[in-house]
Amino acid sequence: MSEQRQDRRIRLRRDSQQWEFDRAVRDTGRVYHFQPPGGGRLPATVRAHDMIPKHIARNAKRLETIAAAEAAAGHDVTALEFYYDAALAYANAQHAVLALNDEKRLLHGASIRCYDEVRRLAPATIERLDIPFGDSLVSGNLHLAPGVEGPAPLIFFIPGCDMTKEFVPHPLYNFAHQRGMHLFVFDGPGQGECNIRGLKLTDTNYEEAAVTAIDHLLTRDEIDGDAIGLYSQSFGSYWGVRLAAIEPRLKASVFAWASICDKYHLMEAESPRYKQLFAFLTGARDEQELDAFVSRMGLDDVVPAISSPSLFTVGEYDPRSPLPEVLELVETMTAPYELWVYADQHHNVNLRGINPGAAPVWQMDTHSVAADWIRDRIAAVPLAHENQTSWLELNGSSPYDPNTPRRQHWYE
Repeated sequence: MSEQRQDRRIRLRRDSQQWEFDRAVRDTGRVYHFQPPGGGRLPATVRAHDMIPKHIARNAKRLETIAAAEAAAGHDVTALEFYYDAALAYANAQHAVLALNDEKRLLHGASIRCYDEVRRLAPATIERLDIPFGDSLVSGNLHLAPGVEGPAPLIFFIPGCDMTKEFVPHPLYNFAHQRGMHLFVFDGPGQGECNIRGLKLTDTNYEEAAVTAIDHLLTRDEIDGDAIGLYSQSFGSYWGVRLAAIEPRLKASVFAWASICDKYHLMEAESPRYKQLFAFLTGARDEQELDAFVSRMGLDDVVPAISSPSLFTVGEYDPRSPLPEVLELVETMTAPYELWVYADQHHNVNLRGINPGAAPVWQMDTHSVAADWIRDRIAAVPLAHENQTSWLELNGSSPYDPNTPRRQHWYE
């Protein structure tokens, strides 16, 4: 077998479902998370997966053009909002290109170009950090909390596998800053700039890169080395668990929309997009090599090694994280933990309701509750319901409400 070309995808068994996948994309406006009601965020002109980059990029270009005009008119805040929207649109466009080619480089470069304008116009300092890692670099955006004197706590945020460091937070709505904390958003192996550099995902290099990033961050006078919390989301929670198992400097860990179960569910039973994506992220030369990689992704021996107090959240019917498996894993924890189950919800869950599209991605209450949970742990506030599961009904209340049920199944 010759070396895989980076500008081509390998063939997978699930490619035989492409016609049905394309129909789902056309009918739902989504490439995954098909369960919630309502349409997705893809342009109505998209009729197949391969059309996504071009059609999202056309809108991204329009947003960038508006941003430039607003900036020229002296409307810096409006320009900032449009540049941020353009950066995210370009990032979403490049994500659908599952090969390292000219199209992906062009679209990702446009996202960085727009985000550089965001950093220039933002009301608080956003530093881009490029950190040496092996023969390459890993990158992140450090959002420094304004008006803070002396070292302050830090949230280390690991985005999902379909996100980049530019996604979170909205520069005008920073959930860490609102609570007196700095925020670092990471592009580790398998994300954003690491993909553009050709840094492929291995069994262990994500958590190794994250430790390297933390080492670098702790050289900064602004950061309190005794007050670091981890916030990981979606597939980022998988990488977050692996990091938390080897990083004793974390004072708290949040694994939101916990993607911690057997990866069979994600790769073989969920949208075909995920296996196609991981073929690219790992640089697997064929499906047999990819399957071998996936078979080594279990967390049974990893979860018990986590030393920081931890919060796991999951939808009751998340297709990638069956609740029975989640319960089995969290019960192996040796550190104190809480589990929040969102009743009748799937992935991308929040307290606002069953449709995550009801709120902008930058305003999801997932960010707020994670930041509160981390801040409480740093302040040595006891866990509200240590080693218990809180059952959050659709029409129910907060996990902190004493009337919220503490149970593991709907029928209890």
